[in-house]
Amino acid sequence: MRVRGIFPSGGPADARTLITALKRSDTGRAAGMGVAVIAQNLLALVFTIVFARVLGATGYGSLAVLVSAFIILMVPGSALQIAVARRLSRERASGAADAGVGVRRWLALLAIATVAVALVAIPLRSVIGAIINVDELWGAAAVPVTAMLWVILCVERGALQGFERYRIVALSIVGDAGLRIVFALLLVGVGLDVSGAFVGTGLAFVAVALLLLAPLGAELPPPDERSAGDARLGELLMGARVPVLALTLLLAIQELHVIVVKHEASGDAAGSYAVAAVAAKAIIWIAVGLGLYLVPEAARRAAVGGDTRAILLRCLSLIALAGIPMVLIYAVVGKPLLEAVFGEDLTLASDALPWLGLAMVLLACTYLSVQYLLALHRYRFTWILGAAMVVEVGALVAIGDDLTQVAIALMVVQALCAGAVLSLALRWRPAPRAPDRVAEPAPMAASLVE
Repeated sequence: MRVRGIFPSGGPADARTLITALKRSDTGRAAGMGVAVIAQNLLALVFTIVFARVLGATGYGSLAVLVSAFIILMVPGSALQIAVARRLSRERASGAADAGVGVRRWLALLAIATVAVALVAIPLRSVIGAIINVDELWGAAAVPVTAMLWVILCVERGALQGFERYRIVALSIVGDAGLRIVFALLLVGVGLDVSGAFVGTGLAFVAVALLLLAPLGAELPPPDERSAGDARLGELLMGARVPVLALTLLLAIQELHVIVVKHEASGDAAGSYAVAAVAAKAIIWIAVGLGLYLVPEAARRAAVGGDTRAILLRCLSLIALAGIPMVLIYAVVGKPLLEAVFGEDLTLASDALPWLGLAMVLLACTYLSVQYLLALHRYRFTWILGAAMVVEVGALVAIGDDLTQVAIALMVVQALCAGAVLSLALRWRPAPRAPDRVAEPAPMAASLVE
């Protein structure tokens, strides 16, 4: 007996056809990329839990500082990924036979630049270590090198997106997050400790970048020495310079407090503060997801002269709906929660956790307001982010090693910043603009919430 209504025509073969069609549709491909990013962030959380336990409080405090410094340097790579994908998509849409002809040259130049950065970073490892206050000097030297490896990987991913190879890009996103854990465990296992745990990230980027060369090479046209396209990588990045500046400042505001605490507090206290900061950033996951909807929707409404503020307020209300319960949970059961997830030696910042949670809720509001303003081609807010970064660092240095007071000060700075940026966002009513001025999402590093 055949049960009707389960499959389109009553058979599994039709269901498989439907699933295949869905995978190839815009919705299916977008969903696949979204699932990959979610998986990446979950693996990043696993990385934090594993190495908080493996390295202990002091060791994880140093690792968290290395990761925070790297995160601040991630934005240019993410911007290039979007710029490369956009350029190749337009070239292919216009029927250009040499779409992507410059990619090989870009990758070669970036590889040379990476070697040059390594040659500078290695002798300066003591200086870098002193700036971010870590004793693991080889890990400190690896920070700028890892940022360059990230740029190479982003250019490859952007090119593959331009060629509509979304499945490979999604697998690479999950792959580098998983390999990062594997390589880090191997390096820690052979005695490299904190430096090994961080260098594992760079090795993961190298492995995935090498694996992407084959599918990317199959799509690229033969090299053409006459083409001028290979000289424009800098132009692509310069075209996104304002979003890059804004989001770099935003990530600095998000991460610098971890580095400052490492300077001011003991090793165990800094490690405890770092894991509390990771827990507090859970709300940023939601903000990033909302931003993927907010930016194109705000741009679309602006293009037809509609009032875009309602969509921003709706997204902010969802942040409040998720953020308020999170802060209450941290206030009531913060210490047992940190102990259960990260270990009993990483609970020194439990009293600071609710304030950190509130600070990150406010940062999420700032993030959405920034993405909204970028979608409307409004850039005058960047001075607010710069001022907030300076005030944050100055205030935290003045406070010293009192983790709860640090978190409260961070919350106050985030409140002032969010209020100023949001007031600008709500003040502007966009005039009707041509469809070709519709903004694309500003770059945001996938590991924003780590």
